[in-house]
Amino acid sequence: MESKVSKPKKGRRKNSLTDIRHEIQRIQLILIILTTIFMSVGGAVINVNASDNAFDQNLQDTAELITRIYGFMRDAPRRDLCICMDGIAAELADVDVISIVDTENIRVYHTNHNLMGTEYDGTHPDFTTHKKGFYTESDIGPSGPQRRTYSAIYDEKGNYIGFIMAIMLKTSIRSFTYKIVLLFLSVTVAAIIIEIAICRAFSRKLKRRLLGYEPDTFSSMFRIRENILESTYDGIIAVDSENNVQFSNKAADKMLGCVDDEKITHIKQQVFAEKYLSEVLKNGTAEFGIQQETENGTALLMDCVPVMEDGILSGAVALLHDRTEYTKLMEELSGTKYLVDSMRANNHDFTNKLHVILGLIQIGEYDKAVSYIENISIIQRETLSTVMHAVDNASFAALLIGKIARASECNVRFVLKEGIRFKSSDIAVPSEALVTIAGNLIDNALDAMNMKLTDLNRQRELEFGVFTKPGELLITVRDTGCGIPDEIRDRIFEKGFSTKGTGRGVGMYHTKQLVESLGGTISFESEKDIGTSFMVLLKGNYV
Repeated sequence: MESKVSKPKKGRRKNSLTDIRHEIQRIQLILIILTTIFMSVGGAVINVNASDNAFDQNLQDTAELITRIYGFMRDAPRRDLCICMDGIAAELADVDVISIVDTENIRVYHTNHNLMGTEYDGTHPDFTTHKKGFYTESDIGPSGPQRRTYSAIYDEKGNYIGFIMAIMLKTSIRSFTYKIVLLFLSVTVAAIIIEIAICRAFSRKLKRRLLGYEPDTFSSMFRIRENILESTYDGIIAVDSENNVQFSNKAADKMLGCVDDEKITHIKQQVFAEKYLSEVLKNGTAEFGIQQETENGTALLMDCVPVMEDGILSGAVALLHDRTEYTKLMEELSGTKYLVDSMRANNHDFTNKLHVILGLIQIGEYDKAVSYIENISIIQRETLSTVMHAVDNASFAALLIGKIARASECNVRFVLKEGIRFKSSDIAVPSEALVTIAGNLIDNALDAMNMKLTDLNRQRELEFGVFTKPGELLITVRDTGCGIPDEIRDRIFEKGFSTKGTGRGVGMYHTKQLVESLGGTISFESEKDIGTSFMVLLKGNYV
């Protein structure tokens, strides 16, 4: 049954490159605008209430002032009283109406002069419940809705002789309230505009901090890179400038034997980071090819590299390679290389043999041609069979087959010692070590026999032997070259020393270093114009 894969609908926008940045802007703007509006509304309400209280207090202070002034001018002519009160009313911007009423309910004074001398028919104050002699309330008068303060007037003997009203019209209060609201609205709009500009600037700064990428692009790159880092077979551990572990992938946890969070933290921070990455952070220089074996027996090959940001050391990264996997890969590559060399040498050797066969056919020696073909086939089969049956390491066997072919190409007789035997079960030596040691010794022997010999008639022959028994390995290489002069025998393993010209002298040095690193010994015997014999002896397991 075929499975159907649903196709994405057209027009549906997914993972837009600017979604996150725009979402951040929208959320910021909404929060800022709502906060600003709430604060402005709250501030306006508080300010209006405070203004109402201030108006009441101002009316009370005005009423008290006028009461005192009237007490001094009570007996003055009405014209003088009117002039005085008009002056006070003109100076008090927050008081719209001042009215003085006597005990006969006659308006002694009123800001509106037309009402002076008329009967007051409004609300009479009740001072029995307001012991202070004044109070403020809302009421409706000839000028409309108003806020008024009543203040009682007493003579020198304490007798009640009337009251004073200080009045502020509700229209004036509303006008002042509108001004406050308009002021807060203007401040709110200005604040929102400024906050929008700041939000946009923050968005641009955020983009710059993300190295010019949009947040969605950056987060997508982060997920992709995290997947890549988690999918690699190599372990990765990253620390900051304070040597605190900031990242490690699953491969690193597995290589270091981390099974729980507590052990992960201890191994990565206290053991690994402190031991290897602290020096990189201290010196700012990379270290490559560090070999180490973990507690769980994993052989690691590590590279520690500093991380620089704008020329400043900001951290370090360690790359952990499983040396066992690298060894297997090297063995496969080495085997392939030597097989290719063998094929190339065999191709050259087969060409020579074909020329011989062609010549025999051309001169009519058909029986000799058949015999020659059968002979070389037997020799070839015997050589391959001997190597494949005696050596169970594929890379080592491929090396020997390739070197046999090369020896034939160099007109050197390659002889395998009687009874050669290599069993991996007898001794565990890394394949790359076997290939390097045997390959260098054979190449050195072939080079020696290609040099000028005093006896041109002597057979050029290379004899190779390899033998193992439980815990021991012996490799011998004997050639019939020119031998090693006595004066240079002490320098054979010296780095850079060679009788073959400049740029050489590394093979034997490296071979000796490798043998000694495995705990083995290398020795040789040589006689001028007779030849040289090398012997390598290894004991124990090395992997």
